[in-house]
Amino acid sequence: MYEFRPDTPIWVQLTDILRSQILSGEIPPRGKLPSISRLMQDYGIADQTAQKAINALKTEGLVRSVRGLGTFVADPEDRSKDAP
Repeated sequence: MYEFRPDTPIWVQLTDILRSQILSGEIPPRGKLPSISRLMQDYGIADQTAQKAINALKTEGLVRSVRGLGTFVADPEDRSKDAP
């Protein structure tokens, strides 16, 4: 199980972990993110914590959710279109 730092909210730390995996290509464009259940199991966190991290990545334009299929990394071209 992952050890989170006590000085930063867990959802922020998880967002940082997932962002790093996306930007490094570990989770490639159009690649599927782990499910909320999987994140809960892998990191020992609550479902609301995992969802908050995913929502933060959506707000950044890094991921897109498809109802019934999951959450996927956005294509880099799509990310640049969404940037302010």
